[in-house]
Amino acid sequence: MLAKHLSTYTNMPFWLADTSYNRTFQITPRYQMPTKVDVCIVGGGFTGMSAAITLVRAGMKVAVLEAGRMGEGASSRNGGLLGPSFSKLGVDGLERQYGRENVHTSIRESLTAFNWLVDFIREENIDCDLNLCGRFRGASHPSHYAGLIEQAEELAKVVDFPAIEVPKSRQHEEVGSNAYHGGVVYPTDGALQPAKLFAGLAQIAASEGAFLCEHTKVRKVDKQVSGFNVIYDGGQLQADQVIIATNGYTDGQFSEFKRRLIPIRSAMIATEELPESVVQSVSPKLRAHGGTERLVAYYRPSPDGKRILFGGRAFGRGDQPQLYSKYLQDFMIRTFPQLSETKIDYAWSGLIAYTFDHVPHIGKLDDMNYAMGYCGSGVGRANYFGRKVAQQVLQLAEGKTSFDAFPFKGRPLYNGTPWFLPAIMKWHDFADRQGW
Repeated sequence: MLAKHLSTYTNMPFWLADTSYNRTFQITPRYQMPTKVDVCIVGGGFTGMSAAITLVRAGMKVAVLEAGRMGEGASSRNGGLLGPSFSKLGVDGLERQYGRENVHTSIRESLTAFNWLVDFIREENIDCDLNLCGRFRGASHPSHYAGLIEQAEELAKVVDFPAIEVPKSRQHEEVGSNAYHGGVVYPTDGALQPAKLFAGLAQIAASEGAFLCEHTKVRKVDKQVSGFNVIYDGGQLQADQVIIATNGYTDGQFSEFKRRLIPIRSAMIATEELPESVVQSVSPKLRAHGGTERLVAYYRPSPDGKRILFGGRAFGRGDQPQLYSKYLQDFMIRTFPQLSETKIDYAWSGLIAYTFDHVPHIGKLDDMNYAMGYCGSGVGRANYFGRKVAQQVLQLAEGKTSFDAFPFKGRPLYNGTPWFLPAIMKWHDFADRQGW
């Protein structure tokens, strides 16, 4: 069943329209920016803010330069899902490239990253609607079910990460849909309000002395005999060290980073407010959800339990809500026919960054530190990697990470513009509809 009509929606993230969201952190006007800092961070999202907190608490003078508004890239445009992200690691292929022990160490560290962020949010008393609600991952085709169980069993050999098998005969206890053929519940996964998490991080960073300057695009970073000269819109500053934290928004002046990333547009819709019975008909236990499609969809109730938020890949170039809102609404209704008359209040998109080996990367390139390439799992990874890259700048032993072992590679003739994506996405969409 397809949507009978497209709703009149607002083209902005629901998270920013949430009445409980409060953007109270202090922004530094350009005219008050220092001319010399210990560390300049390019990119004001989760990575940059997490790095800034670690650095200012170590006594560093830090400037964070953001081309748009602070935190209003992927950090406030994602689904707010939180987990160790094992499924994105491409375990079999990585083992062939880098060895079994390196890969297993990275799996264990992925769980460490998840636990660290949960603890950090609680210790810092960040109000971001954190809820360890669990996640159901459904088999989108009968042949996928055995693979989900096998993956859970293999992970259990490496790391203590519980998973509960849900046969098709019992899946309505977890999800109000006939679209799946059984699945797995990861009971310790969570969800949160990402814009509120970012606001909490920015409040900490600013209150402890970081200079946060937005609408300030970095045009050039010149290596000097000692440190760097950072030229930005309206000024320049000297920095002993630079961190590149731009992820899916990395552009041309950082070409050595850009050509190692595949920017992909991800989109979401938020329904109108719904009766409690309707929300629970979709998600009986108010968990996060997803499937095994090639073009994976992810969905969850809003933190207040009044809406369904539904996300997936965006078609077309740039932010084209007229395309992705229809695609996502139709996808949602195919999965949950009970939402066929539901209106859409919000539709939005943002850029994530995949890498060619499907793992995040951290290290140093052109004498600049970096952390990026979170492959669609940026809530947990970006915050953790931001802390790690700051520790590496500080030359602390704690900055060592198993992900140091994975070289950050590009591909011949690829310059960072993924011209091939539209055709690939259309093929995957066709394959998903055929049940392949």
